[in-house]
Amino acid sequence: MLSLPVAAGRMSLRSPAPARDEREAIRAAAAWYARLASGKPDDALRQAWSGWLAASELHRQAWQRVEAVCGQFGQLPGPLAGPALRGVSGRRRAILNGLLLLGAAAPLAWQLERSQALGSWQAAQQTRVGERRPLSLADGSLLVMDTDSALDLAFDARQRLIHLHQGRILVTTAGASRLAAEYRDSPLRVRTRHGEVEALGTRFVVRTGSEASQVAVLEARVRVTPAAGSRTGVLLEAGQQLDFGIQEVGDARRAAPAASAWTDGSLVAVDMPLGQWVAELGRYRRGILRCDPAIAGLRVSGAYPLDDTDQALRMLVDTFPVRSVLRTRYWVSIEAA
Repeated sequence: MLSLPVAAGRMSLRSPAPARDEREAIRAAAAWYARLASGKPDDALRQAWSGWLAASELHRQAWQRVEAVCGQFGQLPGPLAGPALRGVSGRRRAILNGLLLLGAAAPLAWQLERSQALGSWQAAQQTRVGERRPLSLADGSLLVMDTDSALDLAFDARQRLIHLHQGRILVTTAGASRLAAEYRDSPLRVRTRHGEVEALGTRFVVRTGSEASQVAVLEARVRVTPAAGSRTGVLLEAGQQLDFGIQEVGDARRAAPAASAWTDGSLVAVDMPLGQWVAELGRYRRGILRCDPAIAGLRVSGAYPLDDTDQALRMLVDTFPVRSVLRTRYWVSIEAA
């Protein structure tokens, strides 16, 4: 979901909430860059951009990456705008610049999103946007990879390690009776950049982002240990979930309803904020799917198909007082009806 609200021909200058992950921050930074590069930005626009930049270190890092990429390809709009701007008056040129740049923000954001995965693109196991994939592990455990995920496996006599670089997985561990002798002395662990989750005869979901990872336990329990925190770890029981960063583990809370529904191709929402719903569905489709901040707090419920995101959007529009606005093939906005 974009942090920068863009509406037909105008942009709200309200200060948006800080981005929750790298993808959201990069999309917002690309949109800010496009708007600022079109014509002559006024003081209100520059002030709003400064507020967004100051709101989060994640925002500042995303902005630096946007500048770096734009510097590689020359000042926008460059070749994209050239043919359209020849022979156009100054005022009309500024307007066209804005339109072309706003259109360019989506592919720019997509390019930056893909570049952020340099640590993941060489992973042995990867899924594309919209893809889910089951894997059988060497020890008899089962794993399901969610959309746009990447991981490596290290299974030998010394360790059973799943290194999750990005995305989300569901792990169902092999029972002790089915475990080969060579693996019985090495616990199964999932490692993210933020720490490790050790399986204690269990079924659980792990999701990793830029600032934190999350684990939800469906059966039995796990031990969560932050990368730079206490080495004793925190035990998490079935029906609980928590977030953990590099140095600390958050408080345990009730696991989200249908935490594993995505493995069956469903996005299950129970009184979910629309902004969160849009962000979740957006993970399964290419391009930008954004929500007008004015309606981001609208609560939605229901089960929506992840394998047909267009159908999911139609179901949303048919059920709630919202509309879907197609700005380009890869840019869809959810607004009030």
